[in-house]
Amino acid sequence: PPQKELAAAAPQQQRLSAGASSRRARAGRVRAVATPTRAPRSPASTGSVKSPMTTTEKILARASERASLEPGENVWVDVDVLMTHDVCGPGTIGIFKQEFGEDAKVWDREKVVIIPDHYIFTSDERANRNVDILRDFCEEQKIKYFYDIKDLSDFRANPDYKGVCHIALAQEGHCRPGEVLLGTDSHTCNAGAFGQFATGIGNTDAGFVMGTGKALLKVPPTIRFVLDGEMPPYLLAKDLILQIIGEISVSGATYRSMEFVGSTIESLTMEERMTLCNMVIEAGGKNGVVPADETTFKYLERVRHRLNMSLSIVMLRPDFTVTTGLMYLN
Repeated sequence: PPQKELAAAAPQQQRLSAGASSRRARAGRVRAVATPTRAPRSPASTGSVKSPMTTTEKILARASERASLEPGENVWVDVDVLMTHDVCGPGTIGIFKQEFGEDAKVWDREKVVIIPDHYIFTSDERANRNVDILRDFCEEQKIKYFYDIKDLSDFRANPDYKGVCHIALAQEGHCRPGEVLLGTDSHTCNAGAFGQFATGIGNTDAGFVMGTGKALLKVPPTIRFVLDGEMPPYLLAKDLILQIIGEISVSGATYRSMEFVGSTIESLTMEERMTLCNMVIEAGGKNGVVPADETTFKYLERVRHRLNMSLSIVMLRPDFTVTTGLMYLN
């Protein structure tokens, strides 16, 4: 009878209502949901772009003068900026001189950025010797961008000192969309917030880059993270990247590019985007990248105005598709 059917359906309806109420109560929470791999989308049949590429692939294709690239390919790329500091700088310089000669010159004195920032506060003579080696090398090579510190008692007496290397690179205009930035520090991936390929390398590779301006890189596959929605006031960019690492594990992005997109990312400041990209190495990532947008260009315009300098910006074509698995953070 209909009355019995209605009576039987009532408990189920109550459970559904309770479930809906519970979902509404959780709506304000941040949840990470891994989605299955999407089927590849065929590239456009018109236009100059015939192969789908991720942001990282496009940057490396430009740097290697290739029309297209695929994950796993080994390519020689032209490096736009090489950064080293007082931990790895002496070793890099030693390899450079060993392989290219004591009187060799760096490939471009305006593309090598040297920043003492690790040992500058210690009284250890051997640590201070590292900084001395950098000073001697920069004077010998006439390195344009050497951010030195000499008077530790008064920071205002050091107009060239810019602080921690990753922040100095951003604030001094060395982070630019579409370029390749390599550094002898694992957190060089920080610069990916500017829409460029940035990753850490060892002293041997850095010594070779210092002499040639080139590096041999394997194109990493991309994991794309789509973060949509408004950030609650109690959440920081640090919370987002820690949530992501918690979901995929500390080895979940091993030798992969972690690309961050979505309305949440678009709302973040450049400093918050740097926080995201800085920690991709903690997931084993090769690099992190946020595609450049209006926020990026406004930041660079402020840098250009403050430093009274010109900036050349590489514009990457927007017509590409991503065929790897995605993770959404809603």
